[in-house]
Amino acid sequence: MRSERRLIAGPAGRIEAVLDWPDASPPAGVAHVAHPHPLYGGSLDNKVVSTLARAFTSLGWLSVRSNFRGVGATEGEHDDGRGELEDMMHLIEQVVWLPHGAAMPLALAGFSFGSFVIANAADRLGKQGKPARHLILVGAAAGKWPMPQVDAGALLIHGEQDETILLTDVFAWARNYEVPVVVIPGADHFFHRRLTLLKTIVTRYLLGAEASDHNPAGNRKESDEPR
Repeated sequence: MRSERRLIAGPAGRIEAVLDWPDASPPAGVAHVAHPHPLYGGSLDNKVVSTLARAFTSLGWLSVRSNFRGVGATEGEHDDGRGELEDMMHLIEQVVWLPHGAAMPLALAGFSFGSFVIANAADRLGKQGKPARHLILVGAAAGKWPMPQVDAGALLIHGEQDETILLTDVFAWARNYEVPVVVIPGADHFFHRRLTLLKTIVTRYLLGAEASDHNPAGNRKESDEPR
């Protein structure tokens, strides 16, 4: 993929973003990927975030990784998710720097604290009648921040041995909305030595979801029915 770093005017100053361009032209869609907590070293260069971006670009999507306030060249100060959500919505809605951006399908993905921001962005877009096509939450921040309701079609991935965000807290939150959780055995919060598997899970999910969109259950052929 070809990466391009840009500074974009935002609500609290400049927002630093990296656009990871796929080989496909035009891209299949735009995927915004959010990083973990900025006060604990989180940035757009995080390995999990980069892995998510590569999963999207491998399937022809343009990936947008942005730094939260106070990280890298992004201006402003950490705002406990409020300002970060405002910036994310700004990036999603003001895609004038992207050719045909407003008409592209949208995907949202977030890791750890980024999952909190992204889930709230998805919730807000849904209430506006503009739902994202795909929502992927890795190391979902349940029990750490007030996670909103998410659609049952979202992809939740968690490490079995995550000590930062407990798997039991994720199950307790996901149970309310009947969202399945994909658990990677032996994985910690940062998915050390599990990044390749993480990318495979995300890629397979996206391929399956896209195939389902193009052949909805209501349009099954007779040969597709179980025997």
